[in-house]
Order: sequence, then C-alpha cells, then structure tokens
Amino acid sequence: MNPFTLELLFNIIGIGSASGLTYKDNTLLLIGDNSGFLYEYQMDDQSLNHHALIEHPKANIPKKEKPDFEAITFDDQNVYVFGSGSTENRNKMVTLDRQTKKTTATTDLTNLYLSMQSFAQIAPEDFNIEGVVYTPDSWYFFQRGNGANGKNGIFSVNAKNLEGDFTMVYNEYELPKIKGVQASFTDAVIVGDALWFLAAAENTQSTYLDGDILGSLIGYIDLKKMKLRKTQIISEKNKFEGLALFSDSKKQIQFLLCEDNDTDRLESGIYKLTLQK
Repeated sequence: MNPFTLELLFNIIGIGSASGLTYKDNTLLLIGDNSGFLYEYQMDDQSLNHHALIEHPKANIPKKEKPDFEAITFDDQNVYVFGSGSTENRNKMVTLDRQTKKTTATTDLTNLYLSMQSFAQIAPEDFNIEGVVYTPDSWYFFQRGNGANGKNGIFSVNAKNLEGDFTMVYNEYELPKIKGVQASFTDAVIVGDALWFLAAAENTQSTYLDGDILGSLIGYIDLKKMKLRKTQIISEKNKFEGLALFSDSKKQIQFLLCEDNDTDRLESGIYKLTLQK
C-alpha cells in the first residue's frame, strides 16, 4: 500500500473496550463488547449519550454474562448491532431507529449462526463474528479466525429475514502475520466496490480469552470477485476493532478507528487513519 499516517484524534471518557463504530455528519455511534449501551458521540460539542441495547444495561458487564456486541452497521432507516455468536448468549441482533436511537426489535440469530458454522465447517468454539456490512443486496458477516483453527472468512448472506429465510456464500482468507501471529478480522466497511477491513493479531487461540496484543492491519477485498487485494500493517501495539469511512477523495482516503483496550477502563481512543492513493 501507499504511505499512511495514524493519529489519535481524541479519547472518549465513558466507553470501554470499544468494538465497533459508524460515522456520519460529525456523529459517532459506538458499541463496546462488554457494554449494554449504544453510545452516540457528537464530535462538535463532545457530548455523549447512552441508548439501551438490552434490559438493565451496564457499561461493564462480566465476561460470562455479556452479550458481546462486536459489529454495527446501518441502512437508511435502521442501525443494527450484532453479538459475536462466540457463546450461546451472544446470538442477538438489536435493531434501532436511526433517528431516535430507540430499539425497535431484538432478533435471535441462533439459526443463522448455526447455519454459518455448519456451512463453513467452523467449530462452535472457533466461531466469532466481529464485523457486519450491510448493502441493499447482501449482508457481509466477517468471521474472525482467532480460534484454534484460524479460519478468517466472509459470509455473504442474501436474506428476506435473518432469522430463517436466507442463503449464503462463504469465502475464506489467509491474512498476513504480525510478529509471527496470523491477523484476524475485527471490522469492515464498504467503500465503492471494496470491502475495507481491519484485522488484529492477538497471542491467543481462543475466541473467549484475550491474549497479548501484537498489532493491527488494514486491507481491502474486491467486492465483485471477493478477492483479497492489499494489506498494510498500521500498528504493532494497538488492537483496532472499529472501522468507519471518514472521507474519500482522489488523493487520499481517511478512516476513523476505535481501539479495544481489553480492560475495564471506561476510556476509548478514536484514531484517524489517512491512506494516500
């Protein structure tokens, strides 16, 4: 890839273990993998609002109990937040009205996730959805290969509803290593005809237990052929888990990233990544 710059824009106090974000009109929507809230951050006045995703939400939910919200995407009317599927209590999709941020539905995706595991021959203990991208034609679910078998892949799902009326295609990818450890998908966003993604390297073979953070990379996949085109290591110390398009011009493309610090500290860094074209 061409030269890049990575800079810390600001820290948001009140959000811990940020795992996904969207950006539009100077507003960030963020989720945390140990939180029961959707966070709405206004960049202009630095205000932070909380919107409940579950009953009796908390900012720090114990690992055994957390819904593990790892992916967020949206369409014109709705925001969709997804559990990772890495345990039986992490199979929910929460739908919110994009304007009011009120929850309109909570959907059990157990059937979809079990179908994905069967179709791609991924063991339940290796299954871990960390990014979802919505388009009018398909949903793209990014399987993070941080389990023992290291399966990174993308499920392309056509669905009338995600509970039971769907078809899918699965593509598996071998991602580069960082410090000798294979990177694995952590989030993605669509830009034109490309699926841009983040991947992190973590010294663990468990979708449940955290390991030493070894760095993160960015890359993109040709949406038409579903081929991996380019990757670039952007950090050897940060685990970035959220990716949103910030700006796109002829000379450069900019993304906003959020970092999962794997602690109970309620503070999350928002970074800006600039890639020259």
